[in-house]
Amino acid sequence: MSLTREQMAQRVAKELQDGFYVNLGIGIPTLVANYIPEGMQVMLQSENGLLGMGEFPTEETIDPDLINAGKQTVTAVDGASFFSSAESFAMIRGGHVDLTVLGAFEVDVNGSIASWMIPGKLIKGMGGAMDLVAGAENIIVTMMHADKYGNSKLLPQCELPLTGYGCIKRVVTNLAYLEIKDGAFHLIERAPGVSVEEIKNMTAGDLVIPDHVPEMTF
Repeated sequence: MSLTREQMAQRVAKELQDGFYVNLGIGIPTLVANYIPEGMQVMLQSENGLLGMGEFPTEETIDPDLINAGKQTVTAVDGASFFSSAESFAMIRGGHVDLTVLGAFEVDVNGSIASWMIPGKLIKGMGGAMDLVAGAENIIVTMMHADKYGNSKLLPQCELPLTGYGCIKRVVTNLAYLEIKDGAFHLIERAPGVSVEEIKNMTAGDLVIPDHVPEMTF
């Protein structure tokens, strides 16, 4: 009964606010572009040089020259602008992004994130993640709660090389929505049909559970 990737993106989209400038990392975060609430003005930034990224294109609207940082074809909204990667990272490093949504391999109870390297495996590299976690104060991670072997990805301490230390405040997984504070994961919401006990069993780091944990709504 866990959430699909699309439902995870829908839940993250509920954290958007009118007027926000938002950077979406590769993977599940890019799907958030499809679920911006109607009537809300949000400008999505892609670090390869686009401000005003729209939802994924249909066959009729696809433009092979218009891509995001993950090399996926995208659309541009009215008022969008294009610029160099240098200018894009100046926006990020200057703290001009209101919300950053990232994927991750691991997150720990201190709010640290590991998102760029698994030793011994071929990976694409750091990308813009290190700049994003250093330049943004409002970061949400969205990822699977456990890896394909059933091992928790919410840990007492990250085991993989860090992207950033103590920078993550919220996590949306396929099982739950959690906040990170005071050296623990705080369970805020659970996915429909997922029990608190299941979330507890799949969370390796300290988990604070309130008396009532509501189900997510979309």
